[in-house]
Amino acid sequence: MSKFIIGRDRSQIPLFASSMDQAIAQDNQVRLIDLFVDRLKLADFGFDFSFVENGRPAYHPSDLLKLFIYGYFNRMRSSRVLEKECVRNIELIWLMKSLVPDHNTIANFRKDNPKAIARIFRATVNLAWHFELIGGSLVAGDSTKLRAQNSKKNNFNPAKIERHIAYIDNKLAEYNKVLAQEDGDELLKIEVASKVRKHQLQKDKYLNYKETIDTTGVTQISTSDPDSRQIMTRNNISEVAYNVQTVVDALHNIPIDFKVTNENDSKAMGGMLRRTKTILGHNNFIAIYDKGYHTGS
Repeated sequence: MSKFIIGRDRSQIPLFASSMDQAIAQDNQVRLIDLFVDRLKLADFGFDFSFVENGRPAYHPSDLLKLFIYGYFNRMRSSRVLEKECVRNIELIWLMKSLVPDHNTIANFRKDNPKAIARIFRATVNLAWHFELIGGSLVAGDSTKLRAQNSKKNNFNPAKIERHIAYIDNKLAEYNKVLAQEDGDELLKIEVASKVRKHQLQKDKYLNYKETIDTTGVTQISTSDPDSRQIMTRNNISEVAYNVQTVVDALHNIPIDFKVTNENDSKAMGGMLRRTKTILGHNNFIAIYDKGYHTGS
């Protein structure tokens, strides 16, 4: 008699084979995700169903949405991680009916349907309302700063652009002075002329940034992540980031609204409270925010 618990022999064939459905408990969250998505008319939410019939068939948006929601519940943001889990995670194998979308397909679904996915979130809020899980009398708001892919080096405001242009103008003046003084050294002239062209191209780029700021009214330009802005995150440290505003109902701590912004908290409360009023259908509620949101208005 062994003193340890012994596992089942992997090569042994069970006498009574169980189905995949029996491997998932009746109260497992994947059954709720499956039921919730299957009851939605996804076309009404803005998901695209216009797929060409030539070539390989596409994955149905409902399957990709189920995968996205499961990843949200389990803090799996990476499309590569979700692809891997579709093979080894028994819950996802059940939910996806053994489908294994490529990570590019998963990433493109998320990238191509941001507004439709946001509407799905609103549908979960309506579902919570239906089951009286939202009190609507006390809410709290706060924000989360999410660092963007854009580096500080590739973020420009008017002062930074002027500094770059002034630096280039000084360099161009130096190179023109060298060209005026050198008469015989042709190699040096070619080298300096090449540097002049390079700096002139850089100056043209910064002048275009300046024109964009002057004509559009934006305060900053981020070249690799255009919607991101340099904002204060903590302890007077600035990052090129996004600022996600969230409102949570106090009854069961259920988020009822969110908005991705690129501005600091100081002017965000009014807009979020107006959105909360629309969601709750009344303005008879108490809202709690920290002092970082305080403005005179």
